[in-house]
Amino acid sequence: MSESVKIIAQNRKARHDYSIDESYECGIELMGTEVKSFRDGRISFPDAWAEVKSGEVWLHSLVVAENPFSSVFNHAPDRLKRLLLHKEEIKRINRKVEEKGYTLIPLSFYFKKGRVKVELGLCKGKKAFDKRAVIRDKDLKREIAREFRNKMS
Repeated sequence: MSESVKIIAQNRKARHDYSIDESYECGIELMGTEVKSFRDGRISFPDAWAEVKSGEVWLHSLVVAENPFSSVFNHAPDRLKRLLLHKEEIKRINRKVEEKGYTLIPLSFYFKKGRVKVELGLCKGKKAFDKRAVIRDKDLKREIAREFRNKMS
């Protein structure tokens, strides 16, 4: 049974800058005009991050553009958004963020059964030499695949 998932946006930079240990699917509390902007794909989150405050997870630096067709009751583009997770998940995330120096980064936004979902990653920053090693490994694999294709034809 396949669920209908429509990807709105992905954070490719986060996968380059951080090593992702765990990821969580969570809902996001939005206003009506924000949902319309999400449907149009008018969001920006290059430096977005989340934090746990008093048993709730809040998303910072997510900019949702105002809907040009809405009236005076438009939303503030850079307001904090609350993420919806189970209490046990929030406690587990909070323990890891406090103890081990992890960061919560949104990896992607998507629609699932008509609702906006966020893939939240529990990430640790990569050092410069780690990034270079990953790039070197990708280049090596690409070269091997290219040589293999050339020998087969």
